[in-house]
Amino acid sequence: DSTSTHFSDSVLTQATNNTQCVSVTMSASTTSAEKSSNSSSGAEQSDELSFPDLLARKRDGLELSDAQVSQVVRGVTDGSLGDEQLGAFLMAVYLRGMTDAETTALTSAMLHSGRVLSWAEPAELRSMSSLSVHREGDPSSSSSSSSLASRVVDKHSTGGVGDKVSIPLAPALAACGVVVPMVSGRGLGHTGGTLDKLESIAGYRVALSEAELRAQIASVGCAICGQTGDIAPADRRMYAVRDVTATVASVPLITSSIMSKKAAISPAVLVLDVKVGRAAFMQTEAEARVLARSMLAVNRGLGIRAAAALTRMDAPLGRAIGNSLEIAESVRCLRGEGPVDLEHLVCVLGGLVLQRAGRAPSAERGAELVRASLHDGSALTRFRDMVQAQGGDVRMVDDLSLLPAAEQVLPLVSERAGYVADLDALRIAKVALELGAGRKRKEDQVDFAVGVLLRVQVGQRIEAEQPWIDVHHQGNLTAAHIASLQAALTLQDEPCAAPDPVIDVLTE
Repeated sequence: DSTSTHFSDSVLTQATNNTQCVSVTMSASTTSAEKSSNSSSGAEQSDELSFPDLLARKRDGLELSDAQVSQVVRGVTDGSLGDEQLGAFLMAVYLRGMTDAETTALTSAMLHSGRVLSWAEPAELRSMSSLSVHREGDPSSSSSSSSLASRVVDKHSTGGVGDKVSIPLAPALAACGVVVPMVSGRGLGHTGGTLDKLESIAGYRVALSEAELRAQIASVGCAICGQTGDIAPADRRMYAVRDVTATVASVPLITSSIMSKKAAISPAVLVLDVKVGRAAFMQTEAEARVLARSMLAVNRGLGIRAAAALTRMDAPLGRAIGNSLEIAESVRCLRGEGPVDLEHLVCVLGGLVLQRAGRAPSAERGAELVRASLHDGSALTRFRDMVQAQGGDVRMVDDLSLLPAAEQVLPLVSERAGYVADLDALRIAKVALELGAGRKRKEDQVDFAVGVLLRVQVGQRIEAEQPWIDVHHQGNLTAAHIASLQAALTLQDEPCAAPDPVIDVLTE
């Protein structure tokens, strides 16, 4: 979900009262009496109910059967469920929650409301083994015996500031012998969008037909493109109603929205990057764990091998915030010259993918393979091939000075000496948004050239009057913007270390 709405502390409240369940977003557990009622009325549950009776059942905290959940989604898709009834259903889910089984059923029904790709191997894809990279002495590099469907992988991030991981990760994974048909989104609010970043490369096409996607996977091994209109159409209507009924912040609804779109490309493996911190959708680790576990449960129910990494989003990831600036940083990462935190996260997520795809004996070994691809040029080659296949000007990959550039660049200096204790990602991102790097509304146009480039990261020493950030703007930088950026920098006198961007990894 692309939204700046955050959970309140009450999200994590679980009632102990046996007569009422008030967990507003966690997967709700039914009471003993309700379980007894459910088990004694299995035949009744398998039958469809009238919409009012179905809504009453969810309102009262009872578990819906798979058939009843499918009935709701069918009504969403064919229009037989009115907006007022859909709003009532969403509010009931928000207030009463859903079990993992209900959330999986909801995701599956939303998924199958539209087109689901199949990766059965037609003749033109049987030569996919030519895409793999053989690394001497590594048994995981032998892919000729692996079916294409088993090597389809993907990654999802809940969104953050400077989060450009998908751009180097997809070609790096392709260089390691898996295939990555990645469907990405645009930015909204303070979080950037992968498609907007890639479109700062002149000519890059994010709209691919299914035939074009399949051909590119056969020839390159990776693609990063936009969602087509026939993927999970039920989600579009449900999200629009969620947006106006204050039901966005519900874990079952977030999970089903994300996973119905991600599962549409039929990945065998999916890694989830769940951001945690002041600039993330999930501001606390406890909230992030709830969402991560919900998504893992649904992936398990759908037969997708998944893992979730909880990663920090208090400070920006890397040094660049802004579309063309982040493309330049991504290319540097693909050259083995990127910021340490960005390369580390790319390798950790990539290692989890390769281990679950059977391409590495462990996540640690998988991370080594990804890192090797970043430093030996194979990942960069895949990226160039992807850009060229999607109509992009590869000269901008070879010569970063050709990327869109702002009219003015203003360095801001530190007012005193010290060690960087914090860089407030949310403050920085809001200024970048005001300068035009993002969208306040879906219809807004982004300016590919503007943004900010950090000269320091958390843990580094800085001297008084030393530049710490460069602001790329088109003459619209105000004193208020400068003051907000200066307030984003926190210094301390004692040395401090940069935290590991990965808080924890959750597996099935």
